[in-house]
Amino acid sequence: MGLLTFSINVTLDGCVDHEEGIADDETHAYFTRLMDEAGAMLWGRVTYELMESAWPAIARGGEEAPPALREWAVKLDAKPKYVVSSTRTDFPWANSHRITGDLRTGVQQLKDGTPAGVLLGSGALATELDRLDLIDEYRFLIHPRIAGHGPTLYQHGLPSTRRLELVSASPLHDGVVAMHYRRSR
Repeated sequence: MGLLTFSINVTLDGCVDHEEGIADDETHAYFTRLMDEAGAMLWGRVTYELMESAWPAIARGGEEAPPALREWAVKLDAKPKYVVSSTRTDFPWANSHRITGDLRTGVQQLKDGTPAGVLLGSGALATELDRLDLIDEYRFLIHPRIAGHGPTLYQHGLPSTRRLELVSASPLHDGVVAMHYRRSR
């Protein structure tokens, strides 16, 4: 069984707005390494649509992009992508699949069938999956910014506090820190 790892950019005040982080070659390389290590990606519909609106065109060479972004786009295009959605059924982006039925069962089956692990990158979906006790690890890029707005990490709360064990903390340039935590059971 593979691990489900939640990974996202977050500011010091907990904002997970994708426009608030520092997007540079080093942060893109970090997420490319995480994606390379994982067997599949998992997103909610909103995150999937955000990703779908940009990355396939960059992967095909239809849009100009720096080498780090192009590398990310090509690898993301090839990676199996799983989407949780109750409203959308058509996912034409290459290697995209919809998780249907019971959320707990569907995600557990994905974990069981993906020995290399699954990388989760959707904040709202992470809240639901954490409530179901399905997240094993957390990989946050903490950005040295105070956004002063949301959306925030676990904005709708959890039923109880999650205790985590620090696996590693690595400073990057520009004051960003890569934090790796494992869920204490």
